[in-house]
Parts: sequence; structure tokens; C-alpha cells
Amino acid sequence: MAKRVQLVLNQDISKLGKSGDLVEVAPGYARNYLIPQKLATNATPGILKQVERRREQERQRQLELRQQALEQKESLEKVGSLTIAKPVGENEAIFGTITTQDVVDAIKAATGQEVDRRGITIPDINHLGTYQAEIKLYSEVAAQVDIQVVAS
Repeated sequence: MAKRVQLVLNQDISKLGKSGDLVEVAPGYARNYLIPQKLATNATPGILKQVERRREQERQRQLELRQQALEQKESLEKVGSLTIAKPVGENEAIFGTITTQDVVDAIKAATGQEVDRRGITIPDINHLGTYQAEIKLYSEVAAQVDIQVVAS
């Protein structure tokens, strides 16, 4: 069997690795596809140092993002309860429903912070009352916020 070749990927390749990863592939795959398509380069000591430096920068960036998410979590939890006013019908049923965009607007009004609506998980809200929403700020950082739905 032929010797494997070490390459550093320039782009993400499914089933092989992410950009900057050091991978071992068959020499024909490297010679005929990866290198001519500029998807990978040969692993030299200089390139390995560059890859390590990029990884360290990415790790520092992720730490900063996590720290910002923790600060944002603290400020969201200090607010306590967000109030959303909706028109009400009979039996305290609201017209429509509370959406994640409504929660984002309430957070922006209360704290001035931008939150991605795709990271918000809320229960089905069809009546007046107090509900709890989970806001995912980072991969392992989530804040719990109370939402109080009142009649407008």
C-alpha cells in the first residue's frame, strides 16, 4: 500500500476536515484532486506554524465571544421580566401569538441589546400570563428570561 501524504486544508471539505486541519490522504487524491483544485497544500514546517497561529487566534476569538455572551447573560437576567402587550379577546386569549421577534423587540426596548431571534426558545403563548423563554447566546451559554403577556 502506498504511503499517505500530509496536507493542510485550505477549505472545508465534507468527510475530510475543516479549513486549517492537518489531514493524511492517499497520494493520488492529493496529487490529482486536492492540490490542483487548491483545496489543500503540502504540510511544510512553515505552513504548520501558520496553521497553529491561526488556531490560536481563533481560540482567543472564541474565548472573547464566550466572555461577551456571559456578560450579556448577566444583564438579561438582571432585567427580570419583559412585558409584551397584545390585544385580548374573550377568556384572556390574545389575538395571534407571541413570536421570537416580539421577544427580541422587548429585549431591545428593555436593555438596548441585540439578540439573534433564532436562538430564542419560547413555549406556545396564546393567553395572558407569565412564561419563561430560553435565549441561547453562545454554544454553552443560555439565559432564562420571564415574559409577562399583558392586555394592550
